[in-house]
Amino acid sequence: MPVNAKASFPHAAPVSIDAFGCAAEKLSKDQKLTGSEIHFFRKSSPGEKASQVITSASHRGFLVGISLCTGHRRRVFHERRASTHEFENNSIYIRNFLEDYKADFYGFFDFILLEISRTFIERTSAELGRSRILGLRSAAGEQDQVLAHLAQAAAPALSQPGMASKLFVDQLGFTIGTYLVERYGNGSVATPKTNRLLSQRSVEMAKEMLIAKIDGDLSIADVADACNLSRSHFTRAFRDTTGQTPHQWLAAQRLERARGLLRETGLCLAEVAMACGFSDQSHFTRVFSQAVGVSPGNWRRRVHA
Repeated sequence: MPVNAKASFPHAAPVSIDAFGCAAEKLSKDQKLTGSEIHFFRKSSPGEKASQVITSASHRGFLVGISLCTGHRRRVFHERRASTHEFENNSIYIRNFLEDYKADFYGFFDFILLEISRTFIERTSAELGRSRILGLRSAAGEQDQVLAHLAQAAAPALSQPGMASKLFVDQLGFTIGTYLVERYGNGSVATPKTNRLLSQRSVEMAKEMLIAKIDGDLSIADVADACNLSRSHFTRAFRDTTGQTPHQWLAAQRLERARGLLRETGLCLAEVAMACGFSDQSHFTRVFSQAVGVSPGNWRRRVHA
């Protein structure tokens, strides 16, 4: 080789790190579902080898993790000490993005993660008519069956985010946010109580907007903005005023329209499903059967008998 020639060595491929400090190549599941207020993720790794996660402090809010399996352990490094936590099925952790985070991971893991803004936490607590919560307390390895049940409801939508109803995702986010504020809220200041009932005009406008999108998908943000309310305040006020969440109310309207089309038209089941905003015929059949007690085909035959 000539003296001035440079030897050629292969370069290691750069490691891709996700927003939470995990190496993407180690993840067997990396799913995301974006809500109006809470972003849902599912991260899992089948590997047994130890790995490390490091994230710098930021203003992103809070990260809540819910373990879907047993067998994960992590050693979390603090400024002058370290703590070790075992995660079983339904174990949770909560961390504040304002703090640097460094942890060694051991064993496989499967987590649903919730990224929640600080603004959402503060506004949700204020709209509950209680003291305004300034944040969430830290937690690691604690069991929380209620939060686990709520988070697991997002798993099917995470696996098919393109099919997820915006109303369902928003509603789930608000429910989880309310629970987190009530269970893990930390550091509060007084706030005046908020009126949680909608005016008759707002109720009528909200129902009109929901009905107009009965064959499609409408986000709570659109309706809440029209009523000049925040998303979480609108959702709770709609429920307190009508007895149903926006998602429940629209689902009932879709079923009512479906019954009308089955009774009065000759549309096939797939066409009825599409006209009423169901993702497909099997989704329509499942929802209809659960609500009415018989399949849509059998219901139509009984009506026309």
